[in-house]
Amino acid sequence: MGTATVTESGPQQVQGRIRMSPSSGTGRATGTVRPGWSGRFYEDFTVGDIYEHPLGRTVSDADNTWFTLLTMNTNEMHFNEVYAGHSEFGRPLVVSTLTLAVAVGQSVTDLTQNAFANLGWDDVRMTAPVFAGDTLWSESIVLEARASASRPAAGLVTVRTRTLNQRGEQVCSFRRTFYVHRRGALPADRHRPRPTAPLGLDDTP
Repeated sequence: MGTATVTESGPQQVQGRIRMSPSSGTGRATGTVRPGWSGRFYEDFTVGDIYEHPLGRTVSDADNTWFTLLTMNTNEMHFNEVYAGHSEFGRPLVVSTLTLAVAVGQSVTDLTQNAFANLGWDDVRMTAPVFAGDTLWSESIVLEARASASRPAAGLVTVRTRTLNQRGEQVCSFRRTFYVHRRGALPADRHRPRPTAPLGLDDTP
């Protein structure tokens, strides 16, 4: 049985570049630009790696109410305290698809920052109820990574993600497959505009 590797989220160690002042005839350097976290590419995924997604999310009553409105969910278990109070749960439930949406969102920084298409979610399971006030955390393990036969600049990655509440109880799990760019397939600057003036230590508003 293989051993999984836990991989922490964090900025890649990428060599910085010197930004020159566009308004200076001498080409004075104004600082070193350090790239921020740009996400993982196909080559960065290894089967068995586990990503502990860094951000927890506390779900509020307002989140649940807005989600029922946005999705036109009319089941009173999600917004009628009297109705839900007579159920076995004793209070309103957070909409299951809101829990799923939070889990997917929490995973983006580690998994799909450089993805361009989701191919599907499978084996979705809601294993415990979620209530307003619960804080959700998610983590994912890489199940498969393979090159795309039809898109040479991309690969296919399959992961299993699970979501835990503040007590460490699993509330949700699913498999997900997505297309992700290979390294070098995206422009290095992501179409970032060039500044018209330098940013320096002595700048004033």
